[in-house]
Amino acid sequence: MPHSFNDLRNKLEKYLDQDQIDKAYEAYIFSKSAHKDQLRVSGEPYITHPLAVCGILADLKLDIQCIIAAVLHDVIEDTHVSKSDLAAKYGEVVAELVDGVSKLKHLNFNTRAEAQAENLRKMMLAMVRDIRVIIIKMADRLHNMQTLGALKPQKRRRIARETLEIYAPIAHRLGMHYFKTAFENYGFDYLHPMRSRVLREEISKQHRTKLKLIDEIKTTISNKLNEVNIKNYKIIGREKNVYSIYKKMKEKNIPFHEIMDIYAFRVEVMTEDDCYRALGIVHALFKPVSNKFKDYIAIPKINGYQSLHTVLRGPHGVPIEIQIRTYEMSKLAENGVAAHWLYKSGDSSITDAQTRAREWFVSLLEMQKSSGDSLEFIENVKIDLFPDELYVFTPNGDIIKLQSGSSAVDFAYAVHTDIGNTCVATRIDNRLAPLSTILENGQTCEIITAPGARPNPAWLSFVQTTKAQNNIRHYLKDQKKADTHSLGKRLLDQALHDCNINLEEVPKNVLNCLLKECNLSSIDELYQDTGIGNRLAVLIAKRLMELLKLDISKINSETINTPCAISIKGTEGMAITYSECCYPIPGDAIVGVFVDDKGLEVHTANCTNQAAYKNKQSNKNIRQEFQNLIQLSWAPDYVGLYKAKIVIDVANKRGMLAEMAIAIAACKANIEKITTEDQDGGLYTLITMLLGIKDQQHLADVMRSLRKIKNVNKVWRVGSS
Repeated sequence: MPHSFNDLRNKLEKYLDQDQIDKAYEAYIFSKSAHKDQLRVSGEPYITHPLAVCGILADLKLDIQCIIAAVLHDVIEDTHVSKSDLAAKYGEVVAELVDGVSKLKHLNFNTRAEAQAENLRKMMLAMVRDIRVIIIKMADRLHNMQTLGALKPQKRRRIARETLEIYAPIAHRLGMHYFKTAFENYGFDYLHPMRSRVLREEISKQHRTKLKLIDEIKTTISNKLNEVNIKNYKIIGREKNVYSIYKKMKEKNIPFHEIMDIYAFRVEVMTEDDCYRALGIVHALFKPVSNKFKDYIAIPKINGYQSLHTVLRGPHGVPIEIQIRTYEMSKLAENGVAAHWLYKSGDSSITDAQTRAREWFVSLLEMQKSSGDSLEFIENVKIDLFPDELYVFTPNGDIIKLQSGSSAVDFAYAVHTDIGNTCVATRIDNRLAPLSTILENGQTCEIITAPGARPNPAWLSFVQTTKAQNNIRHYLKDQKKADTHSLGKRLLDQALHDCNINLEEVPKNVLNCLLKECNLSSIDELYQDTGIGNRLAVLIAKRLMELLKLDISKINSETINTPCAISIKGTEGMAITYSECCYPIPGDAIVGVFVDDKGLEVHTANCTNQAAYKNKQSNKNIRQEFQNLIQLSWAPDYVGLYKAKIVIDVANKRGMLAEMAIAIAACKANIEKITTEDQDGGLYTLITMLLGIKDQQHLADVMRSLRKIKNVNKVWRVGSS
């Protein structure tokens, strides 16, 4: 960072003529005079800021007009100097650059104020005329972030958030990786200082412990590159951006060590041909991971970025990320539109990134012309700038805004609640797709509905938007209410039947007395309370007997304590759930336990968790008089698939998992989940499978088929003895 014009002069002398440097000095004197009475918050003279901005641009070898505009970039906004004054003294181009930068004021994309949208429109118009406007502003913001510590904490956080939400995405869109990374790291440091410090300390520790393996990998690759006579290459241990690590931990909900277990390298070579030769070499050295190769040289990213990306299994099985590109591509990746700056209208030497940036600006200008108002325009711009927001088209061409990661179900609810509630499938870009499909920017989504369709509880596992979540939960709550009402009626009818009571024959005054004691207003509420387990049907039946003045002593006490079993068909809906501790299936002896907010939960009769559920009951008298277990049985006409968990002890041989999957499929069972655990140093593996099966006999057939497979040592069921 230059502290005087002499420091800046040393940078400018590397690529500008003396006459141009003299013009820059004259502009410096003019700016210093205009800002002479102004100080920065740190107490330094204000001119130190424009000087630092010029230093950043000089490192990028920006032309003399840009350097002059940078040293003058705040005079229109903060001093008495006007645009016409600058035009008369330094020319229209410089005046337009300074004026363009002056109009880049605070943007808050979280609001829909017309003035803010109009401000963005003006900024885009300035950038369309001259890309250097945004480059100067990036340098201006970078120096502000470097000196942000002088401000008060509240202002620091506001500027840091603005930088992360606005300037970092713009830098990324323009291929300016150096600025993007700097904005993210400075922004993270000031927005979350404690988190940043802890992560940086852990990254430093990890790096020290991995130096030996890093050197081993670099040496292995280097030796092979030398063998095939690739000249003038460079292998760099790629540093991970602390903010990108934080975002990945947060978004994917994974621990720090899982991210830092990946070793990252960049190989830089002279030519494009060397890139592909180097790729073949590293693939020969280490096995590539399937579906983890990207060729951004043949198909560059939208911001002009070019590189080969591959993931390999390195020494000891550690994953290695490698980027391979030319030195020229690396410069472009770092500086994007500012790389190798030669600003001349129509100059053929303008970089691909600059061309792509201009195309983007022109497309934004076309958007502005076709947009109904500035608000619509700003929504279209956010599609390109903010990956955290998703924009999908309806078949009619309307734009629906969603969160990143949203599914077709989110889209359906965004269009209309009724469409969400009755959706059954989707067409994405005219192709049928599951409702769980994650949508991408710019896709066209059509929702297929059916009159009898209803929301599925499984949707809650993948929907992202609050509207979808709330509507699904609201429907499920109403549906659960109906299911628990039905279950409660069945339970109470069974208990009354065991006591020889017909509810229809109970006098109305007696029934009203019972409801009053229970603080309920209707028999439907009694059914509801019974269905969710707030009341025991057997106790209600006993109390009703007392109210009818029956002689309880003449009733066999076992009739009350051991009512007839309730039959389970598998079609009861959300009022009945199947425990995941024992996974009961048809054929097992079963009991039911009431669980708060879940209704009746079915367990196997020998499940060890029953006692834990019984101890949760708040009414000790109930627990002492009755074992709060509902006797259940499987109905002869049970339907559906039920979950069963099995464990397979198998030798760790290639293809074993595929062979077992084929055997299970042959038995017409579904595999819903698989987890593995190595045993005996990796010689054997315990494979835990969650299967969808019909009953005990079906499960026995599956287990018998698995035992016939060579290298399968043992198969057993979990949760049932």
